[in-house]
Amino acid sequence: MRDPGSVTYSAAIESAATPDTSSQLSDFAKRVFREANRRGFNEAPRQAVLGDGAAWIWNSAEELFPQAIQILDRFHAKEHISDIGKLLFTDGIERKNWIQRRYDELDEGRLAALVKALHDSASKCKEALDCIRYIWNNRSRMRYRKFHLPGLCTSSGVVEAACKVVVGTRLKRAGMHWTVKGANAIIALRCSKLSGRFEDFWESREVQAKAAA
Repeated sequence: MRDPGSVTYSAAIESAATPDTSSQLSDFAKRVFREANRRGFNEAPRQAVLGDGAAWIWNSAEELFPQAIQILDRFHAKEHISDIGKLLFTDGIERKNWIQRRYDELDEGRLAALVKALHDSASKCKEALDCIRYIWNNRSRMRYRKFHLPGLCTSSGVVEAACKVVVGTRLKRAGMHWTVKGANAIIALRCSKLSGRFEDFWESREVQAKAAA
């Protein structure tokens, strides 16, 4: 349950990559860390990081917020299961029933049963083995029944929607062409507006302009 007005946005077209030998944070990691500090994340009694299965996300989470609970987005996990079901079954009803049973196992925390069902299907669909590895690598992040008990969110729908509302609806209109600098300028304005920080944004710009004069 989100408090009204509790969602804030911070975005840019920038890299999340850094060399393995570098001690510096990526531009993306710096952005995440700044926003987390501004929101008082480190003072929260319970902290959680929600993301999909990409290894770089969890590496960043471990580096920035080692004390936080890591949660794999439930709908990304279900998307993998759904893809397997589509490969296994041509009959629509049979496919739907198989996928729903796997969804139930996932939601109820019965990962062993889920893995067994995938393993039983591996001879017909080699992608099932990839899904098993995906579950194994993220098993500690898929304890959804446990996460739901204290009210933790297990879906990244807010982020998915933000990609469309904050960025897509403004920058992806017909005939538009952007430089990275121009796109980031518009994204910054939209994030400030939708986060309720529009006046703060312009005040900080004024201070920067005076300091540079």
